[in-house]
Amino acid sequence: MPKILFVCHGNICRSPMAEFVMKKMVAELQDGAGLECAGKSFAGKDCAGKNCADFEIASAATSTEEIGNPVYPPARRMLERHGIDCRGKTARQMTLRDYEYYDYIVLMDRNNLRNLRWILPPEIYEKECAANTAHPCAANTVHPCAGKSFAGRDGAGLECAGSQATGNKVSLLMDWVGESRDVADPWYTGDFVATWNDVNEGCRAMLQKLLH
Repeated sequence: MPKILFVCHGNICRSPMAEFVMKKMVAELQDGAGLECAGKSFAGKDCAGKNCADFEIASAATSTEEIGNPVYPPARRMLERHGIDCRGKTARQMTLRDYEYYDYIVLMDRNNLRNLRWILPPEIYEKECAANTAHPCAANTVHPCAGKSFAGRDGAGLECAGSQATGNKVSLLMDWVGESRDVADPWYTGDFVATWNDVNEGCRAMLQKLLH
């Protein structure tokens, strides 16, 4: 069962949007709504032997600034516009136990990656930040690179171990789209449509790869 934790700075905008968008996508698969996966349409619970019901999805913050606060109203309204109810969600901070429990720690931007140094032990943080590259390879899960070499943002080559990889857990959401960039932060831009588009694209790409 893939366990996914989406993480941003405050856990009131981007990461809860990603949490509830991914939950909706998984629910639609269970309902037979279908999703485009690697050029093939599929619906229902099974794709390449993966059960779409077997997902655990949550979100958290790297900071303590918004702990206990609900989803930021403009972010909540954007979700509601797309038929998603996030009532009851409140911000919490990521912990070391979260890192140990979840298979995928999916960050919204590079600042989130830097802030993990206050949460993770130095040896784990250094591993996750090797060459300043967030590597989307999680333990005991199918990695989207499927054993292929790829270049990190600094040009350093990284080799995936394959379908039973034991590499790092941390990635940036847009890594799953194949783009080395951050999810647009609406706290500063005020553009929740751009953030919705990034989150939707990233979650869809991630789910496609996990179910492929």
